[in-house]
Amino acid sequence: MRIARFSIDGNVAFGAVEGDKPDELVIDIIKGIPFADFELSGTKVPLNKVRLLPPVLPNKVVAFGRNYAEHAAELGHEVPDAPFAFFKPSTSVIGSGDDIAYPSFSEELHHEAELAVVIGRMCREVPRERVKDVILGYTCANDVTARDVQKREKQWARAKGFDSSCPLGPWVETDLDPSDLAIQCTVNGEQRQLGRTSQMIHSIEDLIVNITEAMTLLPGDVVLTGTPAGVGPLHVGDEVAVTIQGIGTLTNKVIKRG
Repeated sequence: MRIARFSIDGNVAFGAVEGDKPDELVIDIIKGIPFADFELSGTKVPLNKVRLLPPVLPNKVVAFGRNYAEHAAELGHEVPDAPFAFFKPSTSVIGSGDDIAYPSFSEELHHEAELAVVIGRMCREVPRERVKDVILGYTCANDVTARDVQKREKQWARAKGFDSSCPLGPWVETDLDPSDLAIQCTVNGEQRQLGRTSQMIHSIEDLIVNITEAMTLLPGDVVLTGTPAGVGPLHVGDEVAVTIQGIGTLTNKVIKRG
C-alpha cells in the first residue's frame, strides 16, 4: 500500500494511493492514522486535486553516513567499522513539490539520494529478527548537504540540519522488499546518481539495531540509510528528483533563501 499525507480544502489527512498511470492516480482517504488499525473510507479524490505533504512528521530523523563504500571514497573518507549516525531536525523536513531553500551560509550545496525507513511503532532495543515488525514502510529522501560547511565544522548540525534539507516523499510504500532497489538522482533531467540498496555496507537491520540500542524510536520517525556515489552540486533554479524502484519519485526545486 502507498500511504500519502495530503491537504485538500484546508484539511490534512492520510490516504491510500491507488492506480498505476500517473494521470489516473486517486487517494482513498483513511479513517484514522496509519500507525494503528485503520480503514479506508471509500471516499476517493484525484491525486492531482490535492497537495502532497511530507508523508510523515517525524519526531526525529536519524541519518547514517558513509554507508556506501564508493560514496565514502569519493569524499575521501574511510568506511566506518560500525554504523555512523547523525540527526536532522523535524524542521528540516519538506515534501515532494516543496522548495529547497539554498542556505545563505553555504556556497556548495549537494544532493544525496537515499532510501528512508519509516518507523511504524514505538520501539527500543529491537532484536534483529524483529526489525521488520517495527517498520511501517519506505519512502524516498534527499539528504541535502551544505558540503563546504560540513568540511569546516566538526559537527554536522548546520550542514545537514538547515530548514528544507530533508525532502521526503512522495508517499510511504508499505509492501516492499528493500534489499536490492535501484536509487537514482537526476538534476534538471540529467542523471547524477545511480546505485542499489544492495550496495549498503550496513543493512537496514544493522541500522535499526544500532540506533535502538541507544534510543527509543517513535511512530513516524525516519531513518536515512546512506547515499550511493555520485553526489554533486545543486544551484538555485535546479530541479532535483530522487527515484527509488518500487516507491516513486520525490521532486524539489532549489530556490534562493528569502
